[in-house]
Amino acid sequence: MTAVPTRWRSVLPHLGQPLPADRTQRSATEGGGGSVQANLPMELLRQSVQSREYWDIPEEVAAAYRRFRPTPLWRARAFEEAVGARVPIWVKYEGGNISGSHKLNTALAQAYYYHRAGVQELVTGTGAGQWGTALAAACARFGMRCTVFMVGGSLERKPYRGVLMRMLGARVISSPSTLTEVARSGRSAGNSLSLAIGEAVEYAARTDGAAFCIGSGETYSILHQSVIGLEAIDQLAEEGGAVDAVVGCVGAGSNFGGIALPFHARAAAEGTEAPALIAAESSTTPKLTRGVYAYDRTDATGSSPLEAMYTIGSDYAIPDSHSAGLRYHGAAKVISAMRHAGQVSATAVDQVAALAAGRAFTTAEMTLPAPESGHALAAAARAAGDGGGDGDAPRARTGVLVCVSGHGYLDLGAYQQFLQDELTDRAPDPAALADAVAGLARLDAPADAAGAPGRVTVPPAGPAGRPAGAAVGYGEVR
Repeated sequence: MTAVPTRWRSVLPHLGQPLPADRTQRSATEGGGGSVQANLPMELLRQSVQSREYWDIPEEVAAAYRRFRPTPLWRARAFEEAVGARVPIWVKYEGGNISGSHKLNTALAQAYYYHRAGVQELVTGTGAGQWGTALAAACARFGMRCTVFMVGGSLERKPYRGVLMRMLGARVISSPSTLTEVARSGRSAGNSLSLAIGEAVEYAARTDGAAFCIGSGETYSILHQSVIGLEAIDQLAEEGGAVDAVVGCVGAGSNFGGIALPFHARAAAEGTEAPALIAAESSTTPKLTRGVYAYDRTDATGSSPLEAMYTIGSDYAIPDSHSAGLRYHGAAKVISAMRHAGQVSATAVDQVAALAAGRAFTTAEMTLPAPESGHALAAAARAAGDGGGDGDAPRARTGVLVCVSGHGYLDLGAYQQFLQDELTDRAPDPAALADAVAGLARLDAPADAAGAPGRVTVPPAGPAGRPAGAAVGYGEVR
């Protein structure tokens, strides 16, 4: 029987090249680089920048993991039949904990490290609410206060996410709120995860005993999610399953990184060929399929470091959809670097196709996936069948592993609209995408005659050593 991992596994030693260093806002305007200090306990900072492969899971975190891990893996034979799969589809299910998603894996780890550092309150932004719920649960576990800025449109559609967070002791604030200057100023498009994160950053910076905490895009959070892929490798071996494609949905990249990157690390360490790593994103937020690889902000405050990421622009007004937690403008620096190096492929999925895949999975496997996970299931069905879709995701020859990152019991409003045929898909306007990334410093663009970073252009829809620099710079927590 598969055991709960006792160590996390980092992909940093196996990237083949260093990650581009973060830039401060000042250094970016001057055309230079520069490292940044991070608002992190030292252990999280080390996990972000050291090219060490294995990291021991603290016993307090491991004990919490054992309440819900290992999570199930099974061959989804009925789903295979429903979608006409030509190869087996294996499912790794992360919805069986209090948060209803994979987010609890890193929330518990982060709360543990912040608690040891003497932080009394964690503040965050959340989109669909899974991360906010996970952090509320982790704060309750370690006796900390929790404040969550939740994207207002999501909170309105999913009020019971707010109820659950409050049950766990968190304060939940609809974003945009009246509490922060970044929201009052109107500098960023409302109803976005970027703004919710920006509000959390500002609020934490002015609150004694508080620290900002983020759950998806940072290198350490992806490290903590490696328990998903590590378990899946062992479970597939026990079941005699073979896969040559691994699929996860991508907001910033934590569950995709968790399921996929351990397969890359294992293959690199053993000198074997890695499976195709397929990132499934929302067609409304197509950073990996239609974005640019450039330095951009991680939030709406303008105070955070600029990170090298695939992005559609932090100020882009993302169309409303039931892609929920996938509505983030950029991809994690690790995922972005691997995409740029050809180690990750990507495909974009419409919300109607995602919810259709979610319904097919529900009726076939008797498990209700979150809409975000529906994007991964739709991409997995493509890879296991005839392939295709928006992007460059390949077709599997042997088998597909897909991460169902959370359950959909608090997302039934989306499925109701789907069943009533009330949903349509709206592709991003190419001109709006171009405007949103205008002026960003593209990593592969030449400097102009004055030495300034080259300006970016947006591609059309379709195919598209040294450790990493630190993240999120707001002063260090020791």
